[in-house]
Amino acid sequence: MPAYNPPLRDMQFVLHEVLNVTQELKALPAHADTDADTINAVIEEAGKFASEVTFPLNISGDTEGCVLDKTTHEVKAPKGFKEAYAKFVEGGWPALSCDPEYGGQGLPYVVNQCLYEMLNSANQAWTMYPGLSHGAYEALHAYGTPEQKKTYLGKLTSGEWTGTMCLTEPHCGTDLGLLRTKAEPQADGTYKITGNKIFISAGEHDMAANIVHLVLARLPDAPKGSKGISLFVVPKFHVKADGSLGERNPIFCAGLEHKMGIHGNATAQIVIEGATGTLVGEPNKGLQAMFVMMNAARLGVGNQSLGLTEVAFQNALAYAKDRIQMRSLSGVKAKDKEADPIIVHPDVRKMLMTAKAYAEGGRALQIFCTLLLDKAHNHPDEKVRKDSDEMVALLTPIVKAFITDNGHIATNACMQVFGGHGFIKEWGMEQFVRDNRINMIYEGTNTVQSLDLLGRKILANNGASLKKFGKLVGKLVEEEGVNEKMSEFITPIAVLGDKLTKFTTEIGFKGFQNPDEVGAAAVDYLRVAGHFVFGYLFARMAQVALREIAAGNQDPFYVAKLQTARFYFAKLFPETATLMLTARAGAKPLMDTEAALA
Repeated sequence: MPAYNPPLRDMQFVLHEVLNVTQELKALPAHADTDADTINAVIEEAGKFASEVTFPLNISGDTEGCVLDKTTHEVKAPKGFKEAYAKFVEGGWPALSCDPEYGGQGLPYVVNQCLYEMLNSANQAWTMYPGLSHGAYEALHAYGTPEQKKTYLGKLTSGEWTGTMCLTEPHCGTDLGLLRTKAEPQADGTYKITGNKIFISAGEHDMAANIVHLVLARLPDAPKGSKGISLFVVPKFHVKADGSLGERNPIFCAGLEHKMGIHGNATAQIVIEGATGTLVGEPNKGLQAMFVMMNAARLGVGNQSLGLTEVAFQNALAYAKDRIQMRSLSGVKAKDKEADPIIVHPDVRKMLMTAKAYAEGGRALQIFCTLLLDKAHNHPDEKVRKDSDEMVALLTPIVKAFITDNGHIATNACMQVFGGHGFIKEWGMEQFVRDNRINMIYEGTNTVQSLDLLGRKILANNGASLKKFGKLVGKLVEEEGVNEKMSEFITPIAVLGDKLTKFTTEIGFKGFQNPDEVGAAAVDYLRVAGHFVFGYLFARMAQVALREIAAGNQDPFYVAKLQTARFYFAKLFPETATLMLTARAGAKPLMDTEAALA
């Protein structure tokens, strides 16, 4: 059976020693009083909840899955899920970073980020139920009418009700401009919604009294394409004027998808048969409101793979220390045993260190982004809010695609450490691989994220956002450029920064002549940008570790951090050279393939 220990020490390192979050939060009136002791106490309790309440349900939930009663259209979650969710609500966890006006605790997003990383390590399928609710809360908080906020936000904040996002339809995935779900206006100001949705995570379950569906649909006079999409809130049960639940709204689960992973989460086929809904935001501007939820979900999906990378690493490390097989190539290491533990072998260490580096880099990036979100929402200076929002927009596709791709690499590597046992269910490793695989697909596939990064976030503004991130790197290079001990971390990011500028210009010029050149380069480009961001964060982590060691701190944590940073720059970061070569190969080897693909 697998085990999980919340990585509190590393979280605290990133929060307090690298990013100095409490100092940053002092500039935000809403969070000025949030101190390190409060943050540490909350994430410690969050870790207990994840490891003691939801983690024990991970394998059993995967085995049991969800069950649909086709007569009533009700779905039963795996055994223990409902009870765990009741404890989650009782503990006030859904309200952690929600607005106090609606019953929230008003803590920073960075704290919520740590909670959800640990929940994802413990049980991604279970965590998706409250995780999607938080996205629905964000969308209604930003664009809901006063009446909608009054009706829904308090219940979503408390966790009494959960939420979903209903986008995809059988004939269209990412291309939402093709959707056909209809919204007919009614005399009382409501709308009758009719259509079919698929792949709706947490779309139906028995864990909460009501489900608040956010549904994309078309008004009768809507323009074609994505410019004619509106957003509606469609509850499972009608809500009466006094807040109590009324009759069932005709929005039903018609089937559950049979999936590779995340079996404990109900991925529902939703049929909407004239259900009553109310408009969120302006007509035909539904995507603007839905993108609040979608961007939150994209950061959340990156967090799912971060969680799985961490738990996979922990279990592979423990196994590698215990499993004996063969002798070390450089001589016997465990003289009292028949063979050496497999951790002595270089390639086993490479697999372990790959997972460790991708977990620690991902954690630093996620906390960095959520601190930017706190600034974007709460900083009194409009310029700081705008700059923070722009930076989050730039980094969101990297968080979603780079961390989930890395999660795929890491969970597979950790399964490999187990050898044949990794392929066997009771060790838990194959489930981490299966559960992670969806993260590369949904909320916009990683190719879509790559096109978003290169096309919309970089080339569309002539690299202005990328240059702003480059200034952060430049500042660090200026601080540490003459520090010989930092050269192994500073030189690679300084060199890549220069190359990335030229690389971006080159792709932009080729794309101007032939747009397929952007499509051909985008995936490679995102990984280069991802390593640039990770490299910056690892350099900052190494900076702190070197400083502590120089000051006489004997904590082996700092030596371990330096070793991880060195491994990252020596073994993973150099991938950027190959990526730029393959990107420069251009569109021709891909598009000139008619005979090969005939």
